[in-house]
Amino acid sequence: MNNDRKHPVVTRREWLGARRQLLLHEKAFTHQRDELSAARRALPWVKVEEDYRFQGAEGEVDLAGLFAGRSQLLVYHFMFADGWAEGCPGCSFLADHFDGANLHLAHHDVSLVAVSRAPYPQFQAFRQRMGWRFPWVSSHGSSFNRDFGVTPAAEGAEYNYEPYAGSETELPGLSVFCRGEAGEIFHTYSSYARGLDILVGTYNFLDLMPKGRNEDGTMDWVRHHDRYEEAPGQKSCCH
Repeated sequence: MNNDRKHPVVTRREWLGARRQLLLHEKAFTHQRDELSAARRALPWVKVEEDYRFQGAEGEVDLAGLFAGRSQLLVYHFMFADGWAEGCPGCSFLADHFDGANLHLAHHDVSLVAVSRAPYPQFQAFRQRMGWRFPWVSSHGSSFNRDFGVTPAAEGAEYNYEPYAGSETELPGLSVFCRGEAGEIFHTYSSYARGLDILVGTYNFLDLMPKGRNEDGTMDWVRHHDRYEEAPGQKSCCH
């Protein structure tokens, strides 16, 4: 081992032995993830009784309309409040992954839609600046964000299924819905905080790298994609 290095340097044979040992852990994790996904799908459902209304590119639309003729809907609760000029950088980081996913989800019975609390006209300039094409609607004037846990009330607030003492009025999350054969709509799942990692393909790439996510706090390095430095400083893997 070179003491100047963070990691030992070994022969190819020694590396293969360590890699095969890690493969056992990776396979076990894959099976555990499959079991977790099955448990998520097995959760009971709640019928949505509220008549939620949204504003989109073609005017008012109800929750059923967000399905766009499909039976499954994933709503990303995008942090963009009334009066903001830009969306949350973290939400924007996630949203950069949506258009690529939608090329495939739309052909597999899933609609993916972003919902924000700001009035619809307020986020159009930002959307154009980011170059996004995914459906993005406003829930302004409805209780949708509060009902699905991303606009905490001041008293008795909860976020991520726990008491919340923070001061933020906008928080991120995702909610999943299913439409029944008779047209009824069911809420099947919601997730928040680190549960949203599953939407961030970039993190999956970074988790493969020697430096990993290389962040001091979750998404502390993330910027709107048009605000990264052109040539950020680099650090050696050995330092």
